Amino acid sequence: MTSFHRLSALEAIALGAALSMTAGFAFAADSNVSADQIVNALRAKSPTRGLSAADPAARAKEISFVGQVRNRKTRSLSLNEREEIAEIASAKPKIDLEIRFDYNSAEISKTSLPAVQELGKALSNPDLKGSTFVVAGHTDAIGTEEYNQGLSERRADSIKRYLTEKYGVASADLVTVGYGKSKPKDPSAPTDAINRRVQVVNMDSKTASN
Repeated sequence: MTSFHRLSALEAIALGAALSMTAGFAFAADSNVSADQIVNALRAKSPTRGLSAADPAARAKEISFVGQVRNRKTRSLSLNEREEIAEIASAKPKIDLEIRFDYNSAEISKTSLPAVQELGKALSNPDLKGSTFVVAGHTDAIGTEEYNQGLSERRADSIKRYLTEKYGVASADLVTVGYGKSKPKDPSAPTDAINRRVQVVNMDSKTASN
């Protein structure tokens, strides 16, 4: 592996958790965020007023799609399926958590374990538990398309593995997908660290009680 690729693998990525709520918002990346803060940011307090909420047929189609991608291996998802996941996620609110990985690896670094642990606690909270979440990996534009695609998939898989093994989140409730460098958070700065992230999307649009 070239030093060019190693540079991409070395850098930190952000973990963005996108849940189904009405309007999008985001917190600044924070490695010290608490589980309560994550839950409060991700809890949907009212039904999503998007197309699927207004159109029962669209909602039924979305539910069917989610069922189709459950229990699928990351690399088995087609380009069209990845794009449909991205479309559903596009209007969801987000919280960005700073997650770092070991050098040239998809292993979560020890310094970032607390943030992932808080995420695990949050997804185990009754207000969020039971939804189907998409764990989507993204990279910056440093390195080849093939390398970044694989890296984004492996890092998404790593987060899923930790959540299932340490917090008992059902494997079938976590759908992993990789986007490589194709969907930068800041298209004007494709090599910036802000683009290295994982998004967790609540595909079920679960609504907490008021």
